[in-house]
Amino acid sequence: MRHVLSALVQNVPGVLSHVAGMLASRGYNIDSLAVGETENPDLSRMTFVVFGDDALFEQVRKQLQKIVTVVRVDDISSQDFVERDLMLVKVQAPEGVRSDIRELVEIFRGRIVDVAPDQVMVEISGQESKLEAFIDMVRPFGIVELVRTGRIAMVRGISRVSGEDKGGIRKAE
Repeated sequence: MRHVLSALVQNVPGVLSHVAGMLASRGYNIDSLAVGETENPDLSRMTFVVFGDDALFEQVRKQLQKIVTVVRVDDISSQDFVERDLMLVKVQAPEGVRSDIRELVEIFRGRIVDVAPDQVMVEISGQESKLEAFIDMVRPFGIVELVRTGRIAMVRGISRVSGEDKGGIRKAE
């Protein structure tokens, strides 16, 4: 089973290393990881995807909550959420095929962000399946280079808030 975890952590040096090290030392594989500052500059959000049964996920969650710099861990996979990846891909684009590539970029709602004499660089974001489909479509043209972010995710709608959590963070009900 695929679990998307959202961890709110203190924005201090070493948190990413500590969390990744803890997971690695226990043999957990992180499929995707993204970290960034939140609306509160003292906090960062780590979004990561792990595959495994519910028992594995429960162990991951418990281990993460033991880390002092981790404020809160939520498994958002069971909730209604929006997730996105971002990808930059450099594609071979000699004169005769540029219009075909440009058409694919438009269909996938991407944008061409750089043009070279025989290549174009495309930025595209969306669900993992959309990015994979785009890769499949441009592969015949020749992918020169490809880079992707980890998944980011956010639960839809507005959460009601209740009691304070450590670090002055309110927990969503």
